[in-house]
Amino acid sequence: MRTPPHYMPALITPFDDDGDIILEAHAHNLRVQAERGAAGFVLGGSTGEGPYLEAGERALLLTEARTELGEEPYLVSGVSAQSVRQANAQVEESADGGADAALVLTPTSLARGNHNAVLRFFEAVAEAAPIPIVLYSVPAVTGYELPVDCVATLSEHPSVMAIKDSGGRPLHMKEIAQSTPEGFMVFAGSSSPLSQAMAAGAYGAITASGNYAPELVSSVVLTSQVSVSEAEPMQRRLSAATRQIEAFGVAGTKAAAGAAGLWTGIPRKPLHPIARTELARIAQVVATVRKGLGAAVAG
Repeated sequence: MRTPPHYMPALITPFDDDGDIILEAHAHNLRVQAERGAAGFVLGGSTGEGPYLEAGERALLLTEARTELGEEPYLVSGVSAQSVRQANAQVEESADGGADAALVLTPTSLARGNHNAVLRFFEAVAEAAPIPIVLYSVPAVTGYELPVDCVATLSEHPSVMAIKDSGGRPLHMKEIAQSTPEGFMVFAGSSSPLSQAMAAGAYGAITASGNYAPELVSSVVLTSQVSVSEAEPMQRRLSAATRQIEAFGVAGTKAAAGAAGLWTGIPRKPLHPIARTELARIAQVVATVRKGLGAAVAG
C-alpha cells in the first residue's frame, strides 16, 4: 500500500453546458496543480460533484490523470453510493481506472442515522475492495456524522486506511486519532480549523481550497506540524478566503478556481454557476489570498 501525501486538493470536475466532462480542462487542471506542487489528488469527491458522476466517469477522470501525470501522483477516487452493491461497483471502477484508494461517502438516504447499517455498509465495502478505503464523513452534505466508535471499529479492518473528516470539529478529530490504531490517518476536510486539526492529531488535509490556494493550504499543514502558533497567520488568511468563497458551495469553489487559473466549466445541474455580480468579488478574494504564494508542498 502506497503512503498518501499529507495534502491533496479535492479537485473540481469541469462540465460543459450539456453536462459532459471536459477532458481537456481536466487535464489542464491536473497539470497546473502538479506544477504548483500537488503530489496527490482526490477526483470525484464532493467538490468534484461525485454524487452526480455516472458509471464510467470515475475511470475517465482517473485514466486522464494517469495519462497526464503518470504513476507517481497519489490518486483517490470519490465513491458516492447508497447501497453496498452500488459502492462496490464504483470502487471496482476506481481501481480499474488507476486509483490508489477510494474515498467512500457515508450513505445518505435510508441508512442515515442508523449506525449499525452504516457500519455494515463500510465493512462490506472494505471486505470487497481491491484498493484501500478512506472513510468520508461530511455532515454538511449528508446530514450525518460518522460516530467515533464506528470509525474505531472500522479502523481495525486491514482495508480501511484513513478517514476524511469534514465536520470541522478538531475535538472530534482528536477523539478519532486517539481511538484508532497507529498508522490510521485522519485527514481534515475543512479549511477553517485546519491548523487546530493538525494540532489535534490529523495526518493531513484534503480540501476544496486546494483548487485556488494549494500552496497556502500546504504551508498551513507543514507549519502546523512544527508550530501551530507559527501557522496561525497563514490560517487566518486561508479562513478569511474560504468563508467568502465556500459560502457559495461548489459554484463558489469553481469560480475561485477559475480566478486562480484552472479551467472550470460549469457545475452539473441542478447546481448552477455563481451569479455574475459575485464573480468580481470572488476574483478579488482569490487575488488577495494568492498574493506572494510560492510552492510549499506537504508531501
